[in-house]
Amino acid sequence: MAITLVNPDGLPKIDAYRQVAVATGSRLVFVAGQVSWDADGVTVGEGDLATQVEQCYLNVGTALAEVGASFHDVARLTVYVPDWSPDKMPLFMEGAARASAKLGVTPVPPATLIGVAALDVPEHLVEIEATAVLD
Repeated sequence: MAITLVNPDGLPKIDAYRQVAVATGSRLVFVAGQVSWDADGVTVGEGDLATQVEQCYLNVGTALAEVGASFHDVARLTVYVPDWSPDKMPLFMEGAARASAKLGVTPVPPATLIGVAALDVPEHLVEIEATAVLD
């Protein structure tokens, strides 16, 4: 595998992600921000953050699979959530856990969650983009 995930001594151990990803591969994969659309462009889970998080992760998984990659190859995730507040974290983690179960992996690469004013479509509650590295 081209990615090694590390939690260095001296930094907090976060269950949801690792602090560092070491990439040794030569092929970069950039997945555009994925929202909770299904294959037909219909929003899945309108008004339900956990369901939208789950669909976003599944969409990232679909995009990665198309180019022969998986979450094991992801070096970084960036998550955008409108009107973020810490009380939304349990719903975010619930959706991520459901997606992990369906994907058969636990996506724990370094991640940044950014609160934003809005996304492209008002009913979208989250957007997730990924960077992967392949051999």
